[in-house]
Amino acid sequence: MELSNMRLEVMKFVGQKIDYFVDEFLKPIDTNWQPTDFLPDSTSEDFLNQVKELRETAKDLPYDYIAVLIGDTITEEALPTYESWLIDVVGVDQVDEPNGWAKWVRAWTAEENRHGDLLNKFLYLSGRVNMRAMETSTQYLIADGFDIGTGRDPYKNFVYTSFQELATNISHRNTAKLAKEYGNTPLAKICGVIAADEMRHARAYKTFISNIFEVDPSEMMLAFEDMMKKKIVMPAHFLRESGIQMGQTFSHFSDAAQRLGVYTTYDYIEIMESLLKDWKIDSITNLNGAGEKARDYVMALPNRLRRVAERTKVPNIEYQFSWIS
Repeated sequence: MELSNMRLEVMKFVGQKIDYFVDEFLKPIDTNWQPTDFLPDSTSEDFLNQVKELRETAKDLPYDYIAVLIGDTITEEALPTYESWLIDVVGVDQVDEPNGWAKWVRAWTAEENRHGDLLNKFLYLSGRVNMRAMETSTQYLIADGFDIGTGRDPYKNFVYTSFQELATNISHRNTAKLAKEYGNTPLAKICGVIAADEMRHARAYKTFISNIFEVDPSEMMLAFEDMMKKKIVMPAHFLRESGIQMGQTFSHFSDAAQRLGVYTTYDYIEIMESLLKDWKIDSITNLNGAGEKARDYVMALPNRLRRVAERTKVPNIEYQFSWIS
């Protein structure tokens, strides 16, 4: 059977649980939080005072921190790219099936959409940001798209989303922690609720992979190995500012995140180790010869990456982003 047809059959089998996945890992819309729950109330007579208070708490946030928060916001706001990419994956592209994988993608997108909305409004009200420059970067990121090395393969795509949702959880969780340390409780709550969403979504994608391992272990292992060899790139790896070459701005954004400890090379390694544990990679049975070799590779990878990380230095130069006033 052709590989894509095999993937489609497995996706249809696992997809029989779509309603369970939606109910288990996503929240009901009517009772879910919305961005306005964490922002000044524009209908209140006290609105301007609330905005003034928000600006006061934001004025002393460090430069690198604002840069990372903007980069996170742009990443979240490039959601149209992520939805169009996922909806084209083998098995997900059966959009004519009312309870198929497309149902998950639409519901997941709807939850994710709140993240960029909330962060964007906070930054707009903060008075710290050149919003036009930030909006230009967002438009570039959506227009440029991204290449994460997965093709239309659902196995590789779900490895990517499992990893990436954990990475965004860590990033938002650490920005929440830092906001609290800086005395900005409202921002800590904002980053915290977004981080909680990302963790639920990570649990979902990890569950999809666990289900695939049960029915197609060797091919799933090979897909996992392939993604780890390529290395998981961030959704915003093409990030740029006006007049700046594609990808250069992301490098500076990544350096700022590493200096702050928001998302580091060691976080990447720890995510890898957590996936090995969650998917019980060391004890998966019924692997063919290629699957066994792939397992050996991914099991040894964290230690190899840690040795590389120990030799890597993060630049201390504070890049001047066009986004920050």
